[in-house]
Amino acid sequence: MNNGKKGFFAKLKEGLAKTKKNLTEQIEGIIFQYKKIDDDFLDELEEILITSDMGVETTMDIIDYIKEETKKRKLEDTLEIKNVIKEYLVNILEEHQVPEVTDKQRVILIVGVNGVGKTTSIGKISYRLKQAGNKVIVAAADTFRAAAVEQLKEWCNKAGVDIVASEQGSDPGAVVFDAIQATKARKADILICDTAGRLHNKKNLMNELSKIFKILDKEFSEAHIDVYLVIDATTGQNGIVQAKLFKEACNINGLILTKLDGTAKGGIAFPIVNELKIPIKYVGVGEKIDDLQDFNAQDFVDAIFE
Repeated sequence: MNNGKKGFFAKLKEGLAKTKKNLTEQIEGIIFQYKKIDDDFLDELEEILITSDMGVETTMDIIDYIKEETKKRKLEDTLEIKNVIKEYLVNILEEHQVPEVTDKQRVILIVGVNGVGKTTSIGKISYRLKQAGNKVIVAAADTFRAAAVEQLKEWCNKAGVDIVASEQGSDPGAVVFDAIQATKARKADILICDTAGRLHNKKNLMNELSKIFKILDKEFSEAHIDVYLVIDATTGQNGIVQAKLFKEACNINGLILTKLDGTAKGGIAFPIVNELKIPIKYVGVGEKIDDLQDFNAQDFVDAIFE
């Protein structure tokens, strides 16, 4: 593990300490209490998983997997269960991962409700992508929130990337249009678009986003488009409700999980991916510009269980 990766893993581990306490320590408690894999043990495990933000559907999937593997591998001792759970959780997180598109210009549309860390995530992703050698332009298309554009300008300044912005209250579609022209003229590799997070009902959300998609389709059809949803890990199960609403409104193909540092609800990562079949792209474990990193399923599970 190189130093940068090692440093982030330590940060991830530290950030997920409350999740570990909430989930792993309870699981270890019943492993030592029961010794034998039986119905009582599985009932208790089920309860722990549900109360650790795994949700009913994902919990039942894990229990079914344990039953299958116990039979298949002839497992009897509860000590063997921790690795079976880890294995399954890594599989959940890796199943929908797809490699990034690198052979054409990209647009990354960032969606999410206000307060989840959308603006800061854009700043941090811009920084990461620039560090990786990409030329990045940001479109400040959340024109409804007074502070959004100013905040984004500050982050872009820190990240060292160009921003296309307009006055508060101007048409988000016009900002995206201008940003597309700038991306083409400056031969940028990636355009990242902020979007309004005030749209709680599906109809408004769809209308707002469909305008942006129409402009992208008409003006930048040659680009590859990703739509990443930002979820605040501290919201727990509510994050799944939000994710489902956004998924109905647009074709989300990536998740950014923020505020993992200091929450006991990091377990939310598993049901979100399992139920929505959307991969996590980035995780945030702090305030600094390099505290948002590419998601690695094995590292994430290890940070909770080791």
